Amino acid sequence: MQITEPPFTATWRAHLALDYERRAVDGSERTVLAARRHDGPLVVQKPLYPEGDAVCHGIIVHPPAGIVGGDQLEMDVAVGPRGHALLTTPGAGKWYRSAGAWAQQHNRFAVRDAAILEWLPQETIVFNGALARLSTEVHLGEDARYVGWEVLCLGRGAGERFERGQCHAGMSVYRGGKPLWIERGRIEAGGVLMRAAAGLNGKTVCGTMVAAAENAGAVDFNACRALTSKAGDTAVTRLPGIVVARYLGDSSEAAKAYFMGVWAHLRPVLAGRAAVAPRIWNT
Repeated sequence: MQITEPPFTATWRAHLALDYERRAVDGSERTVLAARRHDGPLVVQKPLYPEGDAVCHGIIVHPPAGIVGGDQLEMDVAVGPRGHALLTTPGAGKWYRSAGAWAQQHNRFAVRDAAILEWLPQETIVFNGALARLSTEVHLGEDARYVGWEVLCLGRGAGERFERGQCHAGMSVYRGGKPLWIERGRIEAGGVLMRAAAGLNGKTVCGTMVAAAENAGAVDFNACRALTSKAGDTAVTRLPGIVVARYLGDSSEAAKAYFMGVWAHLRPVLAGRAAVAPRIWNT
């Protein structure tokens, strides 16, 4: 079914801007949330340090708990030189059925020289009838590193499938202004891509994890490829300066577990430290 895209008519406009810096604090160096600005219902909770001063964990919260047609959410995050921030969300993002207006969320990440940003949100659930656009744009400085994933659930399960609507998803990663990875996806509910063996093959959950680092070649690629999921198909690809992991199945929990396993292999090489799960994941 072809859907004509009407103009955006915003219900909620929300913008969150976060600036992280590495500073000397009480005789040691710490990554701090140096500045935060928000307009509308998109906020960050207080900084957390479950793995020491070097890494600042943050939890991004959208108080309405769901995104409806017309909503426009934007997030700008900058991590200063040698800083390290990890951001996640407290629960699944829910994109509700639309009466005709599109909803969108756009993330812009700037990771300065020798800095690290990890964007590890919970899954995104696109309800039947939703019109959703999601995009993430990452700009890396010299020796900057980025790890991020997106787990997309088409339909909310319990018998509901994604039979009406559309979902557009995109990710782009640049280093020094030059593209490392650009991907665009357009999923039409009930369309060929959802059914085709070369597409989603009838599965309801798909996920992509991207890790960008100049030393990505040092990752134990065979160990990453040996990781599998009992509830879905997985794959890992290594390109110059980037590692891409994929999940396709019917379980968001299996997708997240798989990506966490890949992350556990990647992080010691990319960030020089073991993977430490955000505390919110255990609540």
